[in-house]
Amino acid sequence: MSQGSDVILDRMMALHPKIIDLTLDRVWRLLEALDHPERRLPPVIHIAGTNGKGSTQAMIRAGLEAAGKSVHAYTSPHLARFHERIRLAGDLITEDHLTEVLDRCYAANHGESITYFEITTVAAMLAFAETPADYTLLEVGLGGRLDATNVVDPALSIITPVSIDHTQFLGDTLAKIAGEKAGIIKRGVPVVVGPQEEGALDVIEATANRLGAPILAYGQHWHVWEERGRLVFQDETGLLDLPMPVLLGAHQVTNAGVALAALRALGCDEAACEAAMTNAEWPARMQRLRHGPLVDVAGEAELWLDGGHNPAAGVALAEALGRLPARPLHLICGMLNTKDITGFMRPLAARAESLTAVEIPGEAATLSAQETAVAAEAAGFASVDTAPSVTEALAAILARDPDARVLICGSLYLAGQVLRENG
Repeated sequence: MSQGSDVILDRMMALHPKIIDLTLDRVWRLLEALDHPERRLPPVIHIAGTNGKGSTQAMIRAGLEAAGKSVHAYTSPHLARFHERIRLAGDLITEDHLTEVLDRCYAANHGESITYFEITTVAAMLAFAETPADYTLLEVGLGGRLDATNVVDPALSIITPVSIDHTQFLGDTLAKIAGEKAGIIKRGVPVVVGPQEEGALDVIEATANRLGAPILAYGQHWHVWEERGRLVFQDETGLLDLPMPVLLGAHQVTNAGVALAALRALGCDEAACEAAMTNAEWPARMQRLRHGPLVDVAGEAELWLDGGHNPAAGVALAEALGRLPARPLHLICGMLNTKDITGFMRPLAARAESLTAVEIPGEAATLSAQETAVAAEAAGFASVDTAPSVTEALAAILARDPDARVLICGSLYLAGQVLRENG
C-alpha cells in the first residue's frame, strides 16, 4: 500500500474507542455528516453468518458478473492489502480513490471517537454510492444487529451457518448469537438461510416471521447435495445439475447452495448459476500455493493455505483434507488468543502427523508458539514442535518428510502474511 491510504488508516486507528461497544450511533453520525451514502447504494445483498460469508459472497459475485451485472463487494478482514475489502463494479478500489474517500470520512468525522471498522465501512459505502453498479454485496463484519454494515435497506438478506464465535461481543449461547445475526433481517425483505442447528434456526425463523420477511431456508425451500462428482441444487423452480464448486471442501457444497438460492431469488439463469460454481475466487480458503519463495523451498511437497480459525472451520478443513489423495499431512499453525484453539485443532489432530506452532508476526493478540504447541498437545496431536517462522517450520518438516502435504493454518492474519511474503 502506498503512503497515502496507509497514513490515513493509521490516523484512523488513533480515533478508536478504548473499549469496543457495539452501537450504531457513531456510524449514523458520520453517515449523516456525509449526506447518507447508505441510501444511495445499488441494490444491497447483505450477508451475515459465522462461517462461509466470504466464500458465499465470492460465488454470488461470480454468478452475477457472468449474467452481465456489475457488482460492488465489501468484505473483511483483508489478507494482504486493505484494498481487497472494497471492490467497485468488479475491480479493487484504486489507491487514489481509496485515499480520497478515507480522507473525506476522516474530515467529516471531526476527530470524534469511532472504530477503524466503522469509519472504513462508511468509506466503502461512500465509494459504492458514487460509482454506478447493478448490485452491492455487503458482508457483515461482526454479528449483524449492531454491525456497522447494518444501516442499509437491502434487496435480499443472507444468513450462512451460525456457530459459536466472538462470544465476548455476541453472547455465549447459539440462540443469542443467532439473534445477533438475525438482526440484519428487514421487514418484508426475503432472507436466504443456510444450514443451521435447530436452536439457531428457531431464532432466525421467529425474527423473519415477526418482520414478515419471506424465508428461503435450507432443507425446506431448497436442497443441495453432491452426486457422482456433480453438485445438485433443487428448489421450487426445479433442479440444477452443476459442476462442483472450484472452492474446495464439503462445506463449500452448502455455501454453494446458499449462493444458488440467492441467485435464483435474484432471477439469475442456469448459466449464471454454473459460473458461480466455476468462476469464484476466494484466497486462503483451502488454497493450493503454486508460486513464490515458499513453493520454491517446498520442492516436491504440496503447500496449502487456509485462514479458518474456529471449531466449525476445523471440522470443514479436516473433511476437505480427507478428500485429497493420500499423502502425509503436517500443519504449520499460528493463532490469536481470542479463539477457541483446541476446538479448532481437535478435528485436525486425527488427520495430521505433526503440528509446528509459530507466532503471527506483528499481531499483538498472537499466541506464542509455545502456547499454541501446548494447545496442540491438548487437542491430541501426536508430534508437536515450534519454529521461529513459517519458512523455518517448513524447512524442518521437509527435512523429515520431503513428500509432505503441508497446510499453513489457524488465522486469516497468518494467511495474509504468507500471501504478502509469498508474492
